[in-house]
Amino acid sequence: MLWQGLIHKYQKYLNIDKNSKIISICEGNTPLIKAPAIEKICGVKNLSVYLKFEGANPSGSFKDRGMTVAITKAINSGLHTMVCASTGNTSASAAAYTAYARSVGFENAKCVVLIPDGYVALGKLAQAIAYGSKIVQINGNFDKALDIVKELSKEAGIALVNSVNPDRIEGQKTAAFEVCEQLGKSPDILSIPVGNAGNITAYWKGFCEYFAEGSINKKPQMIGFQAAGSAPIVLGKAVENPETIATAIRIGNPASWQSAVNAAKESNGYIDAVTDEEIISAYKLIHSSQGVCCEPASAASVAGLIKSAKLGKIPENSTIICILTGNGLKDPETAIKTNEFKPMKAEANIDSVVKALGL
Repeated sequence: MLWQGLIHKYQKYLNIDKNSKIISICEGNTPLIKAPAIEKICGVKNLSVYLKFEGANPSGSFKDRGMTVAITKAINSGLHTMVCASTGNTSASAAAYTAYARSVGFENAKCVVLIPDGYVALGKLAQAIAYGSKIVQINGNFDKALDIVKELSKEAGIALVNSVNPDRIEGQKTAAFEVCEQLGKSPDILSIPVGNAGNITAYWKGFCEYFAEGSINKKPQMIGFQAAGSAPIVLGKAVENPETIATAIRIGNPASWQSAVNAAKESNGYIDAVTDEEIISAYKLIHSSQGVCCEPASAASVAGLIKSAKLGKIPENSTIICILTGNGLKDPETAIKTNEFKPMKAEANIDSVVKALGL
């Protein structure tokens, strides 16, 4: 059957009126990929590791799950200006879904984006521009931008589509449903990057709902990972000037802080930090040994799993899902900068190519 997007699949869980005009770009239904290279490096007996590749969503990140619901609800309630603060993925997603809304009868739909100047990967910025959003680069970090858009959203006709909007969490919880359906059961552990902390909150909500209705017989342990230079939950205090190569999780005061802590606590899990070096090491492993192209922040889930395994925190015979939140093509600069494999030059003849290759 033709996939029509996650609202069509999971509408009964999403509190969306059946008469609503659905704003969907066929998001969801993303791949679950076996990860033997990661199993091997973890060194835990009978470990099964899978990568949930959310970079396969239409705008290239998990944000599309929440955005289809948030913008569908906003548009159908008469709010036609979407506003968000973003480190990149939210802006790309909001701009994409607003653009689609214009094509299905909401011609006055607009998207306004505030981003921290100099801290958004080029691929993400290019998306927001191409989709036709209005972009304001502020001289400040994500947390400052979020404060501003919260104020903006108080104006008439404006919808805030950051993850503080509960409709975003509702859409994102569908990834937990998919994981259970793809595995045929609940995983033992779910490992996930933590930035603004809406995604770990959403997955836990999804698992709890499936458990409550009897679709799964247990809930997984939730383990979340922040970048060490941007780890307010781990430190127990806001970080005024967060720094990390993983720009998508470069957030010093997460909007969903308490609900993320609750998800970890209620699942007997934890939230920890991984260094930029650990993130890049995992990032390289995912690309070179798994053939999956993810952005640096995505690799925090794998880096965290590897760290946890080395510390003896991962039981034998576990089935583990690592969430890869965004596509690597959003941040080509990091791929080029951190990789030792550089393009070689040769003349346009076979002898020169053979020489360059050292054959």
